[in-house]
Amino acid sequence: MRTMSLATAGAGVLEPCERETPSPAAGQVLVRVQACGVCRTDLHLVSGELAPRRLPITPGHEIVGTVAALGSGVAEFAIGERVGVPWLGWTCGDCDWCRSGRENLCRRAQFIGYDIDGGYAEYTVADARYVFRLPESYTDAEVAPLLCAGLIGYRSYCMTGDARRLGLYGFGAAAHIITQVAVHQGREVCAFTTPGDSAGQAFARSCGAVWAGGSDETPSSNLDAAIIFAPVGPLVPEALSRIVPGGTVVCAGIHMSDIPSFPYRLLWEERVVRSVANLTRQDAQEFLALAGTLPIRTSTVPYALSDANRALADLGHGRIEGAGVLIP
Repeated sequence: MRTMSLATAGAGVLEPCERETPSPAAGQVLVRVQACGVCRTDLHLVSGELAPRRLPITPGHEIVGTVAALGSGVAEFAIGERVGVPWLGWTCGDCDWCRSGRENLCRRAQFIGYDIDGGYAEYTVADARYVFRLPESYTDAEVAPLLCAGLIGYRSYCMTGDARRLGLYGFGAAAHIITQVAVHQGREVCAFTTPGDSAGQAFARSCGAVWAGGSDETPSSNLDAAIIFAPVGPLVPEALSRIVPGGTVVCAGIHMSDIPSFPYRLLWEERVVRSVANLTRQDAQEFLALAGTLPIRTSTVPYALSDANRALADLGHGRIEGAGVLIP
């Protein structure tokens, strides 16, 4: 099978290679990849901002495919069934975090495209317990971004509680999905983009944002909560300055540049800054069920598997409206 894999830490590029198609072990499924979303976490890994756990490693954790083979003991899926494989690939099930419903914090957790070879390939294997059926109303390319941009966005969104006026910093794959969910649920969304990004602001308004402007601009009224999708630490005090007392700023990325010092008055009055780490299987079950009831429009840009480096470069330079998707 063909793959695009990272062979050297910090190399900045993926290398094409041919590998033997894996066979599923007990409890695993072999998935023939039909589409794989291109996530900023993949970019952090390839660029060296995230240290790889093993090398070589094949990135990709927004995997849509069909079941090609079943390992022994797998009865919940059938050959040919369409499934999705997200970031969380395995947890121990025994630690305090796992037993308390917080498997996203498991110290032994393994992640697809980071510890386990992912979807920048024609085939991948996955633990059947961390594989999900997908809503039928989306094509393969349309549903791929839901598996990380959607899932991490949804977990971040849930952290904002009952906030009615929500600010989103960084209007890419996750924000354009969560904007539509929030609008459907009767909330107002203000979108903050790179200053001067008129195209990004127009895209945000087309997704339902009531206001869109640069991160250096001020909306007409303060926010109840904000989610920061851009990996830019200085946005934290900026977002704090925009939220009401008791409001929450959620940092949604796995990697972010350093947060600068800021005056205590921005945090005072019970404002909260919190991070979101990974996801749980419950998040996936809840969000994919919700997505099946909503008309979420995912904006995608297709790339051939061999163009994975170009897709990552386009993501890094802000040239993708919505989400890039590799089609093997």
